[in-house]
This record gives sequence, C-alpha cells and structure tokens, in this order.
Amino acid sequence: MLTTRRAAAVTGAAALAVVLAGCGGSGGGDGGSGEAPEELVLGLVPSQEVDQLVLDAEELGELLSDELGIPVTAEVTTDYAALVTAMQSGQAQIGMFGPIALVQAADQAGAVPILQSVRFGSATYVTQWYTADTERFCLDKVVTKETEDGVLSYCNGTDADEVQGPKGEEALELIEQDEAIAFVDEGSASGYYYPATQLQEVAGLDPFALSGAIFAGGHPNAVLAVADGSATVGVSFDDARTEVIAERPSIGTDLTVFAWSENIPNDGIAVAGDLPEDLQQQIKDAFISIADTEEGAAVLDAVYNIDGLVEADLEALDAARQVEQNFGEE
Repeated sequence: MLTTRRAAAVTGAAALAVVLAGCGGSGGGDGGSGEAPEELVLGLVPSQEVDQLVLDAEELGELLSDELGIPVTAEVTTDYAALVTAMQSGQAQIGMFGPIALVQAADQAGAVPILQSVRFGSATYVTQWYTADTERFCLDKVVTKETEDGVLSYCNGTDADEVQGPKGEEALELIEQDEAIAFVDEGSASGYYYPATQLQEVAGLDPFALSGAIFAGGHPNAVLAVADGSATVGVSFDDARTEVIAERPSIGTDLTVFAWSENIPNDGIAVAGDLPEDLQQQIKDAFISIADTEEGAAVLDAVYNIDGLVEADLEALDAARQVEQNFGEE
C-alpha cells in the first residue's frame, strides 16, 4: 500500500503547478544571478487541519509581504514531493520543508536552505512511535505526565524530559513485516524515512515490503489512524497527539508513546537558488524579524509550532541526506 502514494504525489505536484501557474519565475539554481520577481510564492505542506493551515499561512504570507515590499502568496501543497517539484519548476520561490524534503529541495531543485526551526529550545526532535496496544509494546509500566495540553502517557523511557533518542527499540523488535503501521508521508523525515530505517536496523524489516503500512497524509492523520484502529502503531513528530486533543480529548492516554528514533534535525526554510543573493538574504532577514515580534511569533507557532529560527545547520542536514541516500540499503 505504500507505493500508492507516489502517483498521488505526482498528481498533487501537477495540480499545484496549475494553481501556481504564472506566479513564479524559472526554476533551478543559477548561483543567485536571477532577476528579482515581482511576486513570490511560499509553499507549505499540511501538518495540521488543512483549512486552518491555509488561514495561518495566509497570515504568514502577509507578514512576509510587509517585510519585503513584494507580494507573497502562500500555497499549501498536497505533500513534500509536490513542494519539491514546485521549487524545481519555479512555481514556488520559498518553501517550508521537513529535513529530508529540505535536502531533496537542495539536491533536486537547487534550493538554498537558509533557516531551521527551534522548538522547546532545541534544533532537533525525534520520531515518536505510539500505540493503543500497551500490553504488547510497553515493556515496562505506563506512566502519565500532566502537560499544558493535557495528560499524556508514555512507556519504555519515553517520558524523559530530555528528548534524546533512540528509546524503546526493544519494543520495535516486536513489529512484524505485515504490521499495520501508520506512516505520515513518503517525503517525511519523522513520518517515514527515520522510522522505516529504524525498523530495518532494529527489527531487520524491509522498508519497501511493509505490506500492512499506510501513508496517512499528515501527522495528525497518522495519530487518528491508530486511535481509530486502522493501524496498530503509528509514527509522527513529538508530540503530534496534542494536534488532535481538541477533537479527541482523551487521545493523550488512548495512545501511548513507546519508542523514539534517533534525533533528527528540525524542519527548515529554503529559497530558490536562482533568486538574487540580496533577495535571498532579505527573505532570511524577514523571517527572523517576523519571529522577533509578538504577532509573528504567534503566526509561526500556529503554522508549524515554531518557537524560533536559527541559521540552517548544513552539517546536520547532511546527516539527514545520508539517511535519505542510504534508505533501504542493507
């Protein structure tokens, strides 16, 4: 079932190109030698309820327009593959990507990573594995923690205050080749590349032959797939359960986090490589200025739970590149 999303990604990319037609310049990287466009397109990928993300993204586009003095239109693509394609074809000049898609945009579209997100004071995060079947996957006692978002349950050491993976890998050894797994998106670092690689390394499972796995189409969707019984285990960024707690108040204890991946560099922002270098810098400065205001910080938090922005860590992103390039190899 995992292969069915590839066709959808291509279709989504084509649809995006139609939506954005005429909004951007040519694609590809010319070392910053291109002319400044009259308007810019900011591309994003759903990680929350799409209609709300569209509204939040529009606010971010307006703030960028004010900072740059250039109209900025925000567009929500179907998935990471569609956004990489949009950057490659010149239909988007700014993109907000997960780490794997960020290096794909750099390698395939000539995009330039400029900034990375900070959350809870850290520039890294982990994949969290969760389940409703605690008898099978919790090898120690289930514990709960009171948070500002509600009560959340954990086992196998994933309740640690310091988010430093991996954890709970003994439980991952219990997952079988035909397990019903809810992944997120085939371009997602925490929602596919890192956990599928972890299964290969820990449980010896072929990531290309996970016959019971699905792509849920978003981190909250993966959480809901497990909660609804469509999957036995699921993966997401930590802690995507809080994204659906408003509609499912008991989700924090209905599903228990039982494992973490190794640490992953946070998502980031890239610009088209053929934009003039001074405009690339202006876009970078605009995001930083927005993050430093109360209104801008609230918008960034609403869009992707971003607490702050820092210079892109190219060394950390290269580690993500290696995960992508070595994916599925024994």
